[in-house]
Amino acid sequence: MLLFAGNGQLGQELLRALSPLDGVVVTTRSGQLADGTPCETADFDQPESLAALLDRVKPAWVVNAAAYTAVDRAEQDREAAWRANAEAPGVIARWCAAAGVPLVHYSTDYVFDGLGTRPYREDDATAPLGVYGASKLAGEEAIRDAGGRHLIFRTAWVYASHSSNFLRTMLRVGAEREVLRVVADQVGTPTPAALIADVTAQVLRHPGSLSGTWHLTANGETSWHGFAEAIFAAAVAQGLLARAPQVEPITSAEYPTPAKRPAYSHLDVSKLECDFGISLPTWQQGLGRVIAELR
Repeated sequence: MLLFAGNGQLGQELLRALSPLDGVVVTTRSGQLADGTPCETADFDQPESLAALLDRVKPAWVVNAAAYTAVDRAEQDREAAWRANAEAPGVIARWCAAAGVPLVHYSTDYVFDGLGTRPYREDDATAPLGVYGASKLAGEEAIRDAGGRHLIFRTAWVYASHSSNFLRTMLRVGAEREVLRVVADQVGTPTPAALIADVTAQVLRHPGSLSGTWHLTANGETSWHGFAEAIFAAAVAQGLLARAPQVEPITSAEYPTPAKRPAYSHLDVSKLECDFGISLPTWQQGLGRVIAELR
C-alpha cells in the first residue's frame, strides 16, 4: 500500500490507522516523516513525477491524502491548487486504472455551493464557489474518468489534536483573550481526522469491490460559533483551560475572506453507513475524544 502525504493532518492519522496492515509505504514532500524517519518523496507540485514513483513501488492499494488546502491562498495561486488537487490525482488514477489498483482519495464539502436546505447527498449537483472547491471537484472527475476502481470520500471541517486547525487555534486564542468573535452563519460538521482514518481502515478490510463516492464526516451539524463554544466547554471540563472566553456570533460579512465559503455544507453520510456497515459518531462525540487525547 502506498500512502501519499504522511505528514499532513489526515496523513498522520492514516499512518497510525493503516500501520497494522502489511507493507505500508509512505510519502512526504520532504522525504522525511514528522519524527525524522526517511520515507519516499512525492511532490504534488510536479504531477508528472508521480508515475515513476508508482512504477517503482508497485502498490496493491493507493491512499491519497495529499491536497492543496489553503482555501484563501488558492484564489491567487490557482495553478498550484490545480496541480495538486486536479492534475496529480489524475496522474495517480490513470496509473491505478492501468495497473488494476484501487485508489482511495479525499475530497471536500466545498464542491457544493451551500445553498441547500437539507444535508447534501452524493448525487446532488455540485457548484463550487472558489478555486479550492473547483480544483477538488476536478480531481474527483479526473479519478472517475480514469475508469479504475476508486473510493472518493468527501469530508468537511477536519481537525485533530495536532497540526494546524480550528480547534488548536481556538484553544490557543481562547487562553489569551476574554472575548472572541466567530462566524455563526456557516453550518457544517466538524470531523476528526482520526475518524476519517479509522473509517478508511475499516473500508479497506471490507469484503467486496465497491467503487464510487461517499460522504464521510461525523453526524450532525453546527456553526463555527457553535463548534467554538463546544470546544471551550469541553476544554474547561477536561482542565485544558481555566475558563471559557465569551464567544460572540458574527456574520460571514463581518469576517471577509478572499474565498467565499458555502453557508451550508452538512453532508448526508447515510450511504457510507449503509454500504460499509459503519455507525458514525456525532460531532460532539468526536470532539470529546480529541479533547481527551489532548488532555
